[in-house]
Order: sequence, then structure tokens, then C-alpha cells
Amino acid sequence: MSVVENLKPQAVWKYFEEISQIPRCSKHEDKIRQYLIDFAKTHNFGYKTDKAENVVISKPATTGMEDKSIVVLQSHMDMVCEKNSDVDHDFSKDPIKFARNGNILTADGTSLGADDGIGIATTLAILDDSTIAHGPLEGLFTVDEETGLTGAFALGHDMLKGRIMLNIDSEDFGVITIGCAGGGNSTIKLPITHERTSSDLISYALKIYGLRGGHSGVDIGEQRGNAVKILTRLLWKTMHDNALYLGTIDGGDKHNAIPREATATIAVKQQDAKAVRKLLEEEIKAIQEEVKSIDPKLSLDITKTDNPTSLIDKPSTTSVVHLLHALPHGVDKMSYDISDLIETSTNLATVKDKDSEIEILLSTRSSIMTALQDFRDRIYAIAIQAGATIEEDEPYPGWKPDLDSKLLKESKQLFKDMYGKEPKVEAIHAGLECGIIGEKYPGMDMISIGPTIKYPHSPEEQVHIDTVDKFYKYILKMLENI
Repeated sequence: MSVVENLKPQAVWKYFEEISQIPRCSKHEDKIRQYLIDFAKTHNFGYKTDKAENVVISKPATTGMEDKSIVVLQSHMDMVCEKNSDVDHDFSKDPIKFARNGNILTADGTSLGADDGIGIATTLAILDDSTIAHGPLEGLFTVDEETGLTGAFALGHDMLKGRIMLNIDSEDFGVITIGCAGGGNSTIKLPITHERTSSDLISYALKIYGLRGGHSGVDIGEQRGNAVKILTRLLWKTMHDNALYLGTIDGGDKHNAIPREATATIAVKQQDAKAVRKLLEEEIKAIQEEVKSIDPKLSLDITKTDNPTSLIDKPSTTSVVHLLHALPHGVDKMSYDISDLIETSTNLATVKDKDSEIEILLSTRSSIMTALQDFRDRIYAIAIQAGATIEEDEPYPGWKPDLDSKLLKESKQLFKDMYGKEPKVEAIHAGLECGIIGEKYPGMDMISIGPTIKYPHSPEEQVHIDTVDKFYKYILKMLENI
């Protein structure tokens, strides 16, 4: 029996299970796109695609509701593909393996893909159901949301007719999202040189692991440990008392995920080996004590290894460690206007050894575009001071809240009528496609809603099963009333 076979609403879980068998990492949406097109053909629905290969599926209104406004149900095709290093899983072909613990559905050592698989499944269930009442519908499925909202940026101007949009990409049932942060990535490239390894050195492999990671926007305020920053701290501490050489360094995987693991190989003088190991063990204990309430499983492995034929030379090693230590990570500012809202933050997302250079990626977010640019300028200044080059991508816009929205007013009242309490209305410190789509389609009235999904972009990702049923009933009633 399937883990989700008897869950409600059955249609949503059926489609979620089907799409979880289909590879859909960001920038690899070919198979899920074809699945959506085949769905449209099977149900005799109209569909269209654009140059970016976004998909829109159109369903006519039910009888008697033809004069209702067209509603756009919007979700994204891709998922963040993250797994624990000890898990054997190939996202290019292996289905996501579900695991259930009571009301919680997770995956077995990988990200679940509920972000935004539940959004896709909800839309398909609605399109498939001939018994529900609704006006004309457009299901918009965008590509590559997770790596820069590129599908929304490239969305064709003739893809949509509707001017009311329900973005199904939020992660707290009972919360109506009406605004989000903008953001942009910065890629730093630091040149390095190598030298031959001398015979008086001894090498170690270091591995930081056991951290929770998580979404670089939603979870950044929890101050979860960053594996790259923790590893850098260990290297910094060791380097200033000993002759330390880097062999390799690697950490993080996605721009929008807080790094959970990081590795490095180092070489030190044989006579310093004992002192270095002691320093590393003492420093990791101190860090474990600092983060134990948020990241209790933080661990460090130190393994003696064979010397490589060459190492990053001492000046380059110093430059790499200094740069990584100086670069920011975490919350920079809180909003002056909205209580508990993070205004500006950055995620030191990845560090990669590219042989002749070290490449570092940072993802910066802010609800204020001038503050976003200022933070990116500071990162730029640090990189240039270190002798690195830096490439900055075009920032994506935030979504400014519209407190006078008619859709917001109606959805708040409906939630109160159905569940006996006011929903929470908020803006979030994460990227949603609403701001970009709203710029392309002026006059679009939008909210973002969803069931409860925790810890997206990590193997901890989970969806609270009971909220999916409540959310589905809410969105059906909304379609009936709009």
C-alpha cells in the first residue's frame, strides 16, 4: 500500500505521488513539463507554452459560472534537490521515497518536493474534478523558480488572460502572503596558485556535517549553522598558529539552501600535527556548544589521508580563508515597518574548488531594493579588496503588499467563515513569482497561500498532512465565491 493512498483529499495526494516519480530538479523540467502537456491532452483542455517552456492549461467554467472572472492557479514545476551525503539517490531518475510519521510526510533522506509539488498537485486535482463549481481557470506552471525565478522572468506576455491569481507556493496554512523579498546572487572568483607537496607535511580530510540547513530565506532568521562558515572558522583558528596549506575546499550545493555539509583537505608540518588536531577538536566543541539549541547534530570528522601531489600555496591559502571569514552570512537588518519581518539577509551558499580559482556564491535578499543593492555592494567591496573578481546577476523584484486588494478582503472573510478565526496576513523573506508576474500583467490581484510545509530545500522537508485537506477545501470555496 502506498504511504499516501488513503489520505485526503485523495486526488491531491494521487497527483503528488505521480509527480514525485518524475525528475524535476531546477533546469531539468522536461519530463514534468511533458507530463503536464499530456494531462491537458488527455482531458481535452487547451494549453500553451512559451519560449521559456512555461505551461498554461485552461479549463472552461462550470455551467452557470461563465461570467465569473478568470482565476489563475500558479505553481512552479521545479524542486530543490537536496540529499544527505550518505543517501544513495539519483535525482535524475530515482523517484522520491515517502516516509510518514503520523501527521507528517517526509522523504527518506532527500528533500520531499512539496515545495512546490503540492501546488502542482492541487491545481491538477482542481482541473481534473468535474464536480466542483468555478469560473474559467488557468493553471500556470513555471520553470526554474528555485534558481532565480527565470521562468517568471521569461513568461510570455500573451500567456494569461486572468487578472486574479492564487499563487500556491506558501508554506503556512492560515497565513495569507501578500508580499515578498527581492534578491540577487553574487559569484566571487578568487585566483589561486599551487605548489608541489613537500615530504615534511601530513594531510587531513575535514568534514563538517549534521547541520539542518534549510531555506535561505524562510529559515535564515533561525540562525542555523552554515557548514562553510563553520569550516572556515576552524581553518582560520588553525592557520594563525601553524603553517597550514589547503588541498581542496568544497561546501554547499544550492544558492537558496543554507549549507549543511562542507569538506576540506589540509596539510601541516608533521611536528605541528598533534597541536593542529587538538586545536580543531577544541574549536568544534566550542562551536557545538554555541549552536546546540538549533543544530544539535553538528559534527566534525578528522581523517588522516595521503598527501596530494600539490597543494594551494601559503599566500593563496591565506587569501581563501581570509575572504571566506570576512564574507557575511545571515540576517543584516530587520524591517522597521513590519514586526518580525527580516528586511535584508545573505546566504553564503557554496564554495567550490575550480583548480585555478575558488568560486564562492552568495544569495542576498531584501524587501527594499536600495538595501539589497547596498548589501551586494558591501560584498563586492570585500571581494575586490581580497583580489577576487565578482559577477552579479540581475536582481529580481520583490512584491509590494496591497492592503486594499479585493481578493485579500474576500479571502480573509472566507477563511474566518470556514475556520472561525482571522487568518494571518504577512509578507515573507523569500522569493515568490508574484512580483514578477504582476509587473508583466498590470492589474493582477494576487495572494499566496498553501498548506503547512516545514524545512523546504533540505532533507528535513515535511508537509503536515491535515493542512492539505483544509487548504484544498478553502481554495475550492474561494473559487466558488470569487
